Amino acid sequence: MGDGERFPRSALQIDLDCFFVSEEFGFILEQPATDLPDYYRVWMGLASNLTPLIQTHQLRDLVNEMPVLSPHHLKGHRELRLAHLALGFITMGYVWQEGQHLPAQTLPKSLALPYWLVSKRLGLPPILTYADSVLGNWRLKDPTGDMEIGNLETLFSFPGGESCKGFFLVSLLVERAASSGIQGAFSVMNAVVTCDIISIQKGLYKVGQSLRKMKEIFELMHRHVDPTAFHGTLRIFFSGWRDNPMLPEGLLYEGIVEEPMMLSGGSAAQSSSIQCFDALLGICHDDHAASFLKRMREYMLPSHRQLIETLSGCPPLRDFILSCSSPSLCINYDSCVSALVNLRSYHLSAVTRYITVPGHRARAMRCPLNGVGSALDETGTGGSSPLPFLKSIRDATQRALISQT
Repeated sequence: MGDGERFPRSALQIDLDCFFVSEEFGFILEQPATDLPDYYRVWMGLASNLTPLIQTHQLRDLVNEMPVLSPHHLKGHRELRLAHLALGFITMGYVWQEGQHLPAQTLPKSLALPYWLVSKRLGLPPILTYADSVLGNWRLKDPTGDMEIGNLETLFSFPGGESCKGFFLVSLLVERAASSGIQGAFSVMNAVVTCDIISIQKGLYKVGQSLRKMKEIFELMHRHVDPTAFHGTLRIFFSGWRDNPMLPEGLLYEGIVEEPMMLSGGSAAQSSSIQCFDALLGICHDDHAASFLKRMREYMLPSHRQLIETLSGCPPLRDFILSCSSPSLCINYDSCVSALVNLRSYHLSAVTRYITVPGHRARAMRCPLNGVGSALDETGTGGSSPLPFLKSIRDATQRALISQT
């Protein structure tokens, strides 16, 4: 059977614009809104002053006194994203203001109702997601300057000072580095449909280059994020209410549903970029990891989720390459897989540095101030066990190498 019969040509061509993905920025929200209409000044005031309000234990009282505002005055995608971001930060601050020992069990209607309605309009869950805190939480200090860490500022932040900002901004720049790889993935999948070997090679080169750049930027975490600040102060504010020992029953959204909701916190598994590369390269994860990653797509914008599903439904790239018997194609493919393995290996080392080691140290010192996030040492903010999960997906990626087949 020839290649044309195994991989039928199709008139369908995947296009970036269909999925609201930018050639320059990838999944990042370009030029996020930085302010909302004056009607919402109470939301912006709370979100902009979150750290002092949490540290002085005032946030919950102010939210409880807050009027129930209608989201109907929000216009356009950027205003909705900013509202979701602000309400998400306020929600996490409200729930975790008193740390792991006294999380809020109920989100008051003044916060729960507008948050629920904004979330429905965006197709996102009513919890702070990676799409909020990383992809839409930035501005340029100098609008005419470059998008580099010295010229970037977060719109909202948590306690944790510069380490908190560094965590969000390094993650943002990792996503920026992914943008050229996403373009490459589109080129590859379109070229597979037409059996265009040269375009596949060019696209794979861009993907590999992008993945290596992502790892290089990820390494900036060491310079900009302090492990003690991350583990002991910042990390709890990413924690959700699903598979979380601190909120085993979930969180009740007052005025929305009668039963507590179970929602996962922000996680790198919610990165659309990484899941796109998995879909392109045909990485086959074990059932548990695959189920978790699929669930994390529910925390992405619908158009981004649809892109991953579209790539997953394309003719399998790995099978096509094997059918071509082209050594250069195999080498290009393996180069991308190896770069993804290295990125995931680095993620493993980062988890050890920022979670495992500080957790052991805090328990050895028996110091509650250093153990604010100790309940999360075995369960990540997204609800998975970080080290076993990351080892599983790293090993699955390694198994995709053609040279090991």
